[in-house]
Amino acid sequence: MLRRTVLTALAGAPALLAAGESLARSPLPIDPQAPVGGNPKGDVTIVAFFDYNCGYCKKAAPALDRIVQEDGRIRLVYLDWPILTKASVYGALVALAAKRQGKYEAVYRALIALPGGRVSEDEMRAALAATGADLDRLQRDADKHKTGIIAQIKRNAALAQNLGLQGTPTYVIGSGVASTLDYEGFKAAVAEARARGGR
Repeated sequence: MLRRTVLTALAGAPALLAAGESLARSPLPIDPQAPVGGNPKGDVTIVAFFDYNCGYCKKAAPALDRIVQEDGRIRLVYLDWPILTKASVYGALVALAAKRQGKYEAVYRALIALPGGRVSEDEMRAALAATGADLDRLQRDADKHKTGIIAQIKRNAALAQNLGLQGTPTYVIGSGVASTLDYEGFKAAVAEARARGGR
């Protein structure tokens, strides 16, 4: 079973770590159902593995959002990986259901902005009101497509396991893997990925 392990070993390490040989040789297989933000045709892809109850994910989120917006040439792939709490699974479920009405990023931003590492399902539900999503439709979509969404979450977990990831957040940037980054860390990692040929 996958457990979250804080990537403390990365705290003083360079922003971008060398990826495994298989990752370096071929593009990361991206689930076609995964939500995509930023520039869909960007020359560098950031694949973000995260959990809505991960404090490090919440800390890095504004910097990630900033680099994607300011750079303009980054494709951001969101891979919900709820490994911390039962409420994390609920958050992933409703966010992925919101994709069906074009509101994934709005829900993602609302949930990742909630403070604390033990955010409850009720707190998440309350945060949905400010997203502009049709909440009745959101609930219907979550109920109707639950089996498919859970299968998608399991595919994300299987990919994380295949890559040997230890916890959240993890960012695959080009052919490198990084943990919690600030804005300058993301900027350096993107520049390095671009220098290696991007994607």
